Amino acid sequence: MRAVGYTEAGPASVLGDVELPDPTPGPRDLLVEVAAVSVNPVDTKVRTRGGSEDGTPKVLGYDAAGVVAAVGEQVEAFSVGDEVYYAGSIARPGTNSELHLVDERIVGPKPSSLSMAEAAALPLTAITAWELLFDRLGVEQGGGEGRTLLVVGAAGGVGSILVQLARQLTSLRVVGTASRPETQEWARDLGAHDVVDHSGDLAAAVRELGIDHVDLIAGLTATDDHWAAYADLVAPQGRIGVIDDPADGLDVMGLKQKCASLHWEFMFARPVHQTPDMVEQHRLLAEVARLVDDGRVRSTLTETAGEITAENVVRAHRMLESGSTRGKVVLAGWPA
Repeated sequence: MRAVGYTEAGPASVLGDVELPDPTPGPRDLLVEVAAVSVNPVDTKVRTRGGSEDGTPKVLGYDAAGVVAAVGEQVEAFSVGDEVYYAGSIARPGTNSELHLVDERIVGPKPSSLSMAEAAALPLTAITAWELLFDRLGVEQGGGEGRTLLVVGAAGGVGSILVQLARQLTSLRVVGTASRPETQEWARDLGAHDVVDHSGDLAAAVRELGIDHVDLIAGLTATDDHWAAYADLVAPQGRIGVIDDPADGLDVMGLKQKCASLHWEFMFARPVHQTPDMVEQHRLLAEVARLVDDGRVRSTLTETAGEITAENVVRAHRMLESGSTRGKVVLAGWPA
């Protein structure tokens, strides 16, 4: 099968077109014919942190939409021919390949109203946003009346779906942050009640809205830069959830007197550690698909970078590393 892989860690240019053996499904696996993939920050981080130990090309990609080509002997939820979408596991080969293996418990039925490209934009960010909002920050569906959620990086991949889920499934007041007019407008279009600029004094910008303290903070980007503002803004007994990798660690002592809490979200934790509840990712993806098909949530696809080739994947990685993208960049189809 064709794939996009690399052997040495480095810049995007290390990625190349490769040929690999077709994989064989294990007992709970689906073998998926990959039709579309998207790029995420995790792709660029993994690419720079380590290469292949045995010379076999490593394959990135943690989002896919496609068609089930074969199933393992213990698979229960899917059949050959089903259209699916999912984010896979960081502990297994990635989705930038014509054929891909994935545990059925972390796969959802593709939203029927979306194209493969539109669907591929959603899984990783939808799982991250859902788990952050409901599992880490502890919001109940339908709850949140009188409380405020601050989404820092509301126009990014995770922010773009988190804003929608918070508006559609809770009664929270959603305040998003974005630094450019076009990204601020994007966040508003997705449903943010208010949008502020995070490139200056974030705490001051929020308080200009008449909000003294924020009950819940979703820190999706540049936590190193914003941590002091989070500690200042978070309400007594409030919660902060973060997803990125602060370079210098975090001084959490500022949270003690407020009895505020810090929560990490890492959407690969369930599949990597094979937790007893990993099927929750299947269930939430099915619910997101229903919300999409009901017209309540939309795809966050903003740009298609072409077919799935090394040249196009390199370009997509560079776009993501520029820090100027909004929503998601997707690649769809394979060269004839």
